[in-house]
Amino acid sequence: MAPTPAWETVIGLETHVQLRTVSKMFCGCSTAFGAPPNTQVCPVCLGLPGALPVPNEAAVRLAVRAALALGCEVHERSVFARKNYFYPDLPKGYQISQFEQPLATAGSLSFLSPDRGVVTVTIGRLHVEEDAGKSLHDRFPKATAVDLNRSGVPLVEIVTGADVRSPVEARAYLLTLKQVLEYAGVSDCDMEKGSLRVDANLSVRRPGETALGVKTEVKNINSFAFVEKALSVERDRHIAVLEGGGAVVQQTMLFDSKTNTVRPQRTKEESHDYRYFPDPDLPPLVVRPDFIAEQRATLPELPAAKRERFVAQYALSQQDAAVLTAARGVADYYESVVHAGAEPKLAANWVMTEVLADAKDHQDQLRVPAGRLAELIAMVKGGTVNNQAAKKVFVELATRGGEPRTVAEALGLIQVGDTGVIGQWVAEVLEAHPAEVTRYKNGEAKLLNFFLGQVMKTSRGKADPKLAQRALEDRLTA
Repeated sequence: MAPTPAWETVIGLETHVQLRTVSKMFCGCSTAFGAPPNTQVCPVCLGLPGALPVPNEAAVRLAVRAALALGCEVHERSVFARKNYFYPDLPKGYQISQFEQPLATAGSLSFLSPDRGVVTVTIGRLHVEEDAGKSLHDRFPKATAVDLNRSGVPLVEIVTGADVRSPVEARAYLLTLKQVLEYAGVSDCDMEKGSLRVDANLSVRRPGETALGVKTEVKNINSFAFVEKALSVERDRHIAVLEGGGAVVQQTMLFDSKTNTVRPQRTKEESHDYRYFPDPDLPPLVVRPDFIAEQRATLPELPAAKRERFVAQYALSQQDAAVLTAARGVADYYESVVHAGAEPKLAANWVMTEVLADAKDHQDQLRVPAGRLAELIAMVKGGTVNNQAAKKVFVELATRGGEPRTVAEALGLIQVGDTGVIGQWVAEVLEAHPAEVTRYKNGEAKLLNFFLGQVMKTSRGKADPKLAQRALEDRLTA
């Protein structure tokens, strides 16, 4: 069902991001993905009596860096709170989070909306918390298994204002957020591993209204594409309920990607249902101004700034700059190719085509060193190899390594620039096609391309095309 202009969609997003640490938030257990169930646990993350949590400084450092990358105000004093609820994968009966005094507030993130151009979303808060374990419903018939390896894994929760206006915008915001966090080195943001999880609050209202409609929260969304699908389904459900004269009930909905449907999980809790209170085992988290300044100094150039610089410094289009800065590793590689002597536009073309295609097939590895690619680009520009030959050389460099000129020579791809040799090939071609020569001399100038193709065929692609064309023109007008 297509969206109707009679309704405005309002979306707020809560993103849970796993911080890139080797150990958990309050204990020394490993955060490595894929270990056998319940092998990365200890008395602290199992919630055993008498076990006391100790904050992970590396996690706090990354959380502060994430907050700064999103333009938040980092508070020197924040408070850990207990969020009380019962669930099988939460052995303590509470989750350590932050509530009234979070680590950071008042940030923002701009992204490109396909409908509204550049949109700036407010980041209401960013707080630190621990993850819960995981309930597994598909391991044993008619039983639920619990894996507590994720219990205690460090997270930041990033909460937006109700600023997103469509499912497609939600996806665009999340992709931009992922990019910023990856640039800042905060998280790998891998949704398949649970490193980035999204809960979305959605409501609809009539255009022009300022009051928000009754919202529902959509959970269980495990890909960016599914975010858009899940919110589209839930938006359409809200509209159908309201247009049918019903009332939307505030509840938590689960998205089923197999059937592209949502179903109610439970009535939506309010914050008071969790009985938040400061954790008596943890003192307030105090981050000194010099600690915050240190993290600010370690921030790299972020995607938006890098994109604009690429346009200004390298005379690239916005579109090319967006492709080249999509991943920090690719952006750094591109600049290395340019710094090694390649023309910026030529380097951009090679990176966006051959390099990224090869990386896609080889787990995102950039297999040809930047300096070697710059040498190969110079060989094309200088006429040593043509573009098609250079692509063959690139494949060989990616597969087996080596130096571009050596590889091109070994493959017999070096262009012949000897005018005497090219002259012989031109003579052979003209002698073999007397009828075409007569037609050319009678005014069929387009036959020059035919002759050039024949020369390249005769030379097996080795003739320098520019020299060959010049030789043909000289012979045919003699």
